Amino acid sequence: MSYPTRAEPTVGPLLAQWRRARRMSQMELSGESGVSTRHLSFVESGRARPSRELVLRLSAALAVPRRERNTLLLAAGFAPAFRETPLEAPEMAEVLRAITMILAHHAPFPAVALDSRWDVLMANPAYAASVNGCGPDALGGPPIAPLVLLPRPRPNLLRMLCHPDGIRHHLDNWAEATLAVLGRARREIARDSDPVRRARFEEALAYPGVPPLPELDAAGVSELIVPVVLRSPAGPLRFVSTIATLGTAQDITLQDLRIETFHPADAATDRAMRGLAAAGPAGPQ
Repeated sequence: MSYPTRAEPTVGPLLAQWRRARRMSQMELSGESGVSTRHLSFVESGRARPSRELVLRLSAALAVPRRERNTLLLAAGFAPAFRETPLEAPEMAEVLRAITMILAHHAPFPAVALDSRWDVLMANPAYAASVNGCGPDALGGPPIAPLVLLPRPRPNLLRMLCHPDGIRHHLDNWAEATLAVLGRARREIARDSDPVRRARFEEALAYPGVPPLPELDAAGVSELIVPVVLRSPAGPLRFVSTIATLGTAQDITLQDLRIETFHPADAATDRAMRGLAAAGPAGPQ
């Protein structure tokens, strides 16, 4: 007995989805890309087959990530345009050295490199010390070794945050921080079609005690910036974080990479972290 196969999406509807996600009209996209609204309408409806150059021009005007531009090209019947090199590859050695230097120079404060699926690629000693108190199921393996490219499978930030044996027991404001991180993750997965990212997000939501999506949508803002308040022997440590990307990255792996650095939110945290580092430990235990 044969079963009907699910048809793969064609490039026209995919481009239309991206246009709507960017809240652009056909006229606005026409102005950005230099393509007539009539031809754009024909492409989106499937009445016209776009060239490789047109797919790339429209995806650039829509600020589609390179990984998704490859998806659009494949849907249009063309080969991918952008490469995706594993960080383990020899040609990534210089990039890894640079990431190691960035994370190491942020000491004594925590810093971590993440991929687009919120997997931890590398962490500095302070970050590793702050999360290694999570249980092995939350970490997905052994404790994080600092300043080395972690082997697969890697710890996942959303799992560590939401798992019952995760970092929730080390945060004074776990619920508030969770709402902020999951809200950001939800916005990110709304902009692409990566099923692995969506699965990681849904796994995090399914853990006990994690606020459901309706509460995420209705969550109010109590502070200008939601800090991370970490418990430590020196008392509560308050951090704010920044997220940086690599400029001019031409490889999908590097374009997806994020470096999150945590900064003291008050003078007491700054003194405590510097004191802990001077005393020997890499960070709060």
